[in-house]
Amino acid sequence: MFEEMKVRYLILYSVIGSVVSMATLLALNVSETTFDVVSQLVMYIVVPGLYFGYYFKKHNASVWNVLSFTGIKKWLPSLVGLVAVSIAFSLSMFWLQLYVLAPVAPWIVDLLLEGIPIPESPWYIAFTIFTIAILAPVVEEFMFRGVLLKRLIGKTSMWGGILISSLLFGILHLDVVGAFLFGVVASLLYLRTNNLLVPILLHIINNSLAAASLFLAPTWPESIGIFNLADVYAKALPNAVTLVISGVLLIGAIVWLARGLQTQKESFSE
Repeated sequence: MFEEMKVRYLILYSVIGSVVSMATLLALNVSETTFDVVSQLVMYIVVPGLYFGYYFKKHNASVWNVLSFTGIKKWLPSLVGLVAVSIAFSLSMFWLQLYVLAPVAPWIVDLLLEGIPIPESPWYIAFTIFTIAILAPVVEEFMFRGVLLKRLIGKTSMWGGILISSLLFGILHLDVVGAFLFGVVASLLYLRTNNLLVPILLHIINNSLAAASLFLAPTWPESIGIFNLADVYAKALPNAVTLVISGVLLIGAIVWLARGLQTQKESFSE
């Protein structure tokens, strides 16, 4: 079913939803908090609801045609391990970006290391955590691993679809390299299981830890945590070691998933 969904309509729905909601909210002169909440609701609930709702209704299907709890339990340990490696890689890759920028543009490093102000409203904090941990993973997996991946595979090849959709996923995130590799892992998980719930759970675990570190315990491991410009150099060794180890493990995980997918295809063709 994802193969028949038009990417251009998804983009059109998103643009229209964004423009209409922003224009309306600006005209009403709402508070910054209200603006943010309504905008996220439109982009994460209204637009996807209309778009996917249309296609599911057209095919007389439900979300349970693409989501299944069958076999999920055996994947949970692997998902936790993949998230741990992915987070370690992203943190150390962030250090590498700062290390490269520090000699030529230290002001950018200072800007990137500025703390994100935590809102005072408890309900707004709860909404933001819910959006980061649940809404965003579900919607993004439907869009990138569902629509984009399947459509691009149909127009190119399996690896063409994986790499292009993952690259687009990475570009839309601050951590381009880490998000790209995360997208490759999520794509392989989906193709190997044919169950969108598997990459969704991977994404939820990853984002839940990110949200917890941001709002509940906003500190990174002391040995690799970068809090100021001096830390970029002082903690270079542990970050470099973490980058190499996590990078090797992440590439190894991708090879493992790809081989498993190939073996699975060969067994079906026999």
